[in-house]
Amino acid sequence: MGRAEIKRFQALSKNIHSGEKMGNKKRLPPEGISEVDISYFGVQAYWGITKHMGGLRATREIAELCHISEGKYVLDVGCGIGGTPCYLTKGYGCRVVGVDVSEEMVNRSREKAKKKGVEDRVKFRVADAQDLPFEDALFDAVIGESITTFVKDKQRAASEYVRATKPGGYVGLNECIWIGVPPPELVEYMSRTMGGEFLTSDDWRKLLEGSGLRDIVVRTYKVRAMRQFAEEIRQIDFRDFMRAWPMFFSLLVRSPAFRKYGRELVPPLTVIKDVFKYLGYGIYVGRK
Repeated sequence: MGRAEIKRFQALSKNIHSGEKMGNKKRLPPEGISEVDISYFGVQAYWGITKHMGGLRATREIAELCHISEGKYVLDVGCGIGGTPCYLTKGYGCRVVGVDVSEEMVNRSREKAKKKGVEDRVKFRVADAQDLPFEDALFDAVIGESITTFVKDKQRAASEYVRATKPGGYVGLNECIWIGVPPPELVEYMSRTMGGEFLTSDDWRKLLEGSGLRDIVVRTYKVRAMRQFAEEIRQIDFRDFMRAWPMFFSLLVRSPAFRKYGRELVPPLTVIKDVFKYLGYGIYVGRK
């Protein structure tokens, strides 16, 4: 990273730090169950656990395809609780900015960075993928893991990723996809419980092509239940994983809204057999 880029990172860090006091004001206490956002991402923020298809294996694959290495400047869109930014900073020696539309996720991310001892090299802020608050051509790589699926205007978001990337830099996505034509019951269940719009692999390729990227690499994978579970355990901090279970049962006992949401999460038998038949994920990387 050159002197000019270091200065830009320091200036950006100063702006981010100036907003941290405001961001840290809203910290959801465990007893404030009535305040929990009972939704797919809201509950994840409360538990302090986020995950994506392919787990750590997929993150490493994106990092390699995006040529992330020491001295690179990376933006992680939809950073969740900060797992990927902290991992990239420690493992690859790069500087990372993570953004998420959820203030609670950003608060969790800052806590994780402090626990991991990387708060001097990774910064977080609240931002919308469709309107990134960064200047043009700032980052060596912009990545997103299982986030653009949930963005309303995907083409606008992809164009924002490209705008914020330096010429010659990379945009890398890891997104859920339909493998084949899924039955309507499965589509309805996934939409109801997770939200978002799952696309096909061809749709994601066209999205990146339409954003002006070149040299596009596409790799698709089927989801296998046991392998996905193992990758998620590797991806999630074990202490966070153990802490989530008491919080889960507390919500289950004390929150009628969560009990209703939990019942909706249980898929019909006809859907269970189709989830791993039609659901997969794809890694899509293009160069600006």
